[in-house]
Amino acid sequence: MEKMKNIMSEVVKKIQPLKTTSETTDFYHYIENIISNMDKSKEKKKTIGILGYTGEGKTTLLNALLGKRYLLPSGCNGACTAVVTQVEANLTDHNYTAEIDLISKEEWETQLKDLLSIKKSPSKDKNKDLTDDAIEKITALYGTDAKDKTFEELKKIDIPVFANNKKDVSCSEVSEFASELKRYVQHNTSSTGHWYWPLVKSVKIKIPDCRELLEHIVLVDLPGSGNCNKTRADMWKSKLRDCCSVWILSNINRAVNNKDAWEMLNHCYQDMVQAGECRDINFICTKSDEMDPGEYNSTLEKQIPEDKNQMTNCILHRNKRAKETLEKSLENSEFKNENIHLQVFTVSSKAFFNHNLGVRRDDTEIPQLQDVLKKINKSINQELSRNYIKEVSGVLSLIQSFQSDRRKRMAEADMKKGLLLNLEKALEKLEYQFDMLRCFLDKGLSDGVDKSEKSCLDDAKEIISPDLPQGQGGFRKILQDLCRNGGSHTSKAWKRNLDLNKCLAKHMYENMNPRFNLIFPVNTKTGISVQELIDKFSIIQPDTANTSSPMLQNINKFIKSQEDKLKELLKHEVVNKKKEIYTSVEATIQNAMASCYEEAAEKTGEGSTKEKQRILKTRIESLKPDIFRNAKKGVLIKTNELMEYIKKSMEFVLEKLIQYSFAKAIQNTMCDVSKEIEELEKLSAQLTDNTG
Repeated sequence: MEKMKNIMSEVVKKIQPLKTTSETTDFYHYIENIISNMDKSKEKKKTIGILGYTGEGKTTLLNALLGKRYLLPSGCNGACTAVVTQVEANLTDHNYTAEIDLISKEEWETQLKDLLSIKKSPSKDKNKDLTDDAIEKITALYGTDAKDKTFEELKKIDIPVFANNKKDVSCSEVSEFASELKRYVQHNTSSTGHWYWPLVKSVKIKIPDCRELLEHIVLVDLPGSGNCNKTRADMWKSKLRDCCSVWILSNINRAVNNKDAWEMLNHCYQDMVQAGECRDINFICTKSDEMDPGEYNSTLEKQIPEDKNQMTNCILHRNKRAKETLEKSLENSEFKNENIHLQVFTVSSKAFFNHNLGVRRDDTEIPQLQDVLKKINKSINQELSRNYIKEVSGVLSLIQSFQSDRRKRMAEADMKKGLLLNLEKALEKLEYQFDMLRCFLDKGLSDGVDKSEKSCLDDAKEIISPDLPQGQGGFRKILQDLCRNGGSHTSKAWKRNLDLNKCLAKHMYENMNPRFNLIFPVNTKTGISVQELIDKFSIIQPDTANTSSPMLQNINKFIKSQEDKLKELLKHEVVNKKKEIYTSVEATIQNAMASCYEEAAEKTGEGSTKEKQRILKTRIESLKPDIFRNAKKGVLIKTNELMEYIKKSMEFVLEKLIQYSFAKAIQNTMCDVSKEIEELEKLSAQLTDNTG
């Protein structure tokens, strides 16, 4: 890439004379802008989400992947279950850095009132899940003696981090960095306070000397399956939707029958796929080195011999058995489809560092996961190089075209006219195709509206008035929390995610999904997708492509390179916007219910639960004639906005391309870049050899 950039630096010098006349200045700035943007245009980093409940070994896995045993502090007597932690490469220096984003003092005081209210609830109303969470947060920040203090007393305690809503950490040594970081991402239940994880929204960590692994990748630790705090839950969903790959962690002893892991996948799938851009799901069985050979042998029909290799052989045997069972389960699951690549790994992070555990380095499967990261990085680097070469080649071809045959003015005029006509026809065809897609999507949405209107109240009762299993009490507080958080609540004790908005939207999504997935897939061809229509769009048609003029061939090459770049940008925009389109259904419902949630949350005291339930049911009944139609309308409006943006971008950029490609004032300017073209062809051949 560096050699190609040097070539373009020389080209910019060669076209400097174009700045000297008023007729050619615009063209100079046009070309200079294209060259300048080549350096700026970088592939968006790929996000890999790492999901797993506390104790599943996420932190030790991250440390093993990065080859730094004690880099990220893991929970000993407890861990932060609410902080989204992002890890990427530090490409600027050799320091370990962290950017810690904190909530404001006002936001914390609002939360603190709620936490104290939960803690002081009468025994019959207590929910252990919420109560434990409240005590854990209060004692983390203020110390164990703060449990019985009032709101006013706690307010008077000085919390230094409130002076700034951000905390930056930068250290040259791993141990110093880990020590600085742990108060923001780790909680020890015996602490004396000043552990700040309850105040943390997110942490962005940058690690030096890991370009090969993370140059183009961001690893995101997505704890649990969301959070009962709405702000953090929204951030959690947003990060999940950005993931191109998700790794779901589960202790190998529970992996095969771990309902939590399957529930997590089920809960996240919609946000990962339809509302996101996930194309790979990896099940990672952790802690494979935790083995009692005698106990394991007792479960086998054929015993593994008791010798010096017994521990290793038992580990490998269990790994193979777990992998085969999980692969079979995934193959037969609802998650298996042509859009998603599923894979299973059995890893031992501890054995990767500790060779005394008797597990070979390769058998820990950490190297295999590192290879996954390296492969993604290498693929992105190659793609960036190919795109850069293509664009450089196009620019050089345009400049060189002005050295070509000047006698074919008529052919040149005909080609310009032909390209403009091709653009007009291609836009008309695209509009027709988009109109067909809008009608196709409309039908699924209409079916969803009909089904939702008929069953929304019955569906909502499953959340508002559930039949509770024995021992799962405290619903009064759960309903209160659900109303306070805009319709959603995550229960650790129940291992359930209660989301009234998602419940109300489910029939809209059920009827919309089959059509939406065809129109907006992440990485597969469906025959009718918006991305495929963009790919097929081109103003270079046989009537303009078949020319014997070197000048016109060079112009064609330039237009094609810029057209391809535009189409790639538009396809990326489609993936980003489809998330907004898809989630607009639930967002419309949540916005319509917002005032109802607020009203219900204000009801307290004796009989408040029934009053909350009445308010919610009454509002759903009154809204159902409009709420689902509005959700449908929102999807169609956003879809139409995206399609209009695509058409206008095509028209504006390509028309400008044509005009500059045939600018007559430039054709009298001599600028020979044949040497640069020759150098570029050599570099292109080298890249092909390296990737082939």
